Amino acid sequence: MSPPYSAIIWATFHNVGKAVTLPRYDFTGRKAVITGGANGIGATITERLRAAGATVIIWDRSGASSSGEKDMIAADVSDPQSVDTAARVTLEQHGHIDILINNAGLAGPTVPVESYDPADWQRILAVNLTGPFLVSRALIPALAQSRCGRIVNIASLAGKEGTPNAAAYSSSKAGLLALTKALGKELAGRGILVNAVAPAAVHTGLLDQMSAEHVATMVGKSPMGRLGEPEEVAELVLWLCSDACSFNTGAVFDLSGGRATY
Repeated sequence: MSPPYSAIIWATFHNVGKAVTLPRYDFTGRKAVITGGANGIGATITERLRAAGATVIIWDRSGASSSGEKDMIAADVSDPQSVDTAARVTLEQHGHIDILINNAGLAGPTVPVESYDPADWQRILAVNLTGPFLVSRALIPALAQSRCGRIVNIASLAGKEGTPNAAAYSSSKAGLLALTKALGKELAGRGILVNAVAPAAVHTGLLDQMSAEHVATMVGKSPMGRLGEPEEVAELVLWLCSDACSFNTGAVFDLSGGRATY
C-alpha cells in the first residue's frame, strides 16, 4: 500500500528541513474530465481534485470494468468517434463539465530517428497531440457554458528542449505547447482558461517505457538531482483549475527542479 499523500509530500520536501502547508481549494459542484486518470500523474490529480470536492470523470481506454472505478468512461483519445461518444455519455450522465485535463500520454521507444518505426511515430503523435485536440474540440462547447472553464494540458520539458532519441515524444509535446497557446488566445473571450504544465522527468510508470540510461540522463540534468513527484505536478494543476488562477491563459508552467533556464 502506498503511503498517504501527506507522507509523500513530506518525503519529497524533507530536504529543506520544514513541513509543507498545502493550499486548500474548494471544487464542490465542479466536474472535471481527465484523460488517462487511472494511473501515474493522472491518478494523483484525480485524487487531489476529489479530495477538494470535485466530481472527476476518468476517460481511459480500458473503461470502468478493469478497475471498478464508477466514474470512468471508455475512450480512445486518438479516435474521433470514441472521443465524441465519450463526450456525449459524459454530458448525459453528469450534465455539465467545468474542467478538462488532457493527461493521457505515451513515451514511446528511446531510439535514434533513423531507427524509429514510423508506426511508433504515428502512435505517439496520435495520443499525445491529436488526442488533446480531439478531446478539447469535443468538450469546448460544454466548457464555454461553465462560469469557470479550465483546460490544463500535461506537456513536458521535452517539448521545449527536444530530447535526443525521443523525437516523437518531444515533437508531440512541442505541438501540445503550441496547441495550448493557440487555444488560450482562441478561447480567452469565452471564459475558458487554457494552460500547460511542462514537467521534467516525473517518478511514474511512464519511465518504464524508457531505458535506464535515458532516465539517468534526465535526472543528471536536474540541479536538484532528483525526479519530480506526481504530487508536485498535481499541486500546480489544482491551482490552474482554481479561481485563484484568473489572468493566466495560453501559458506554459515549467516544473523542472531548476533545469529550465529560459
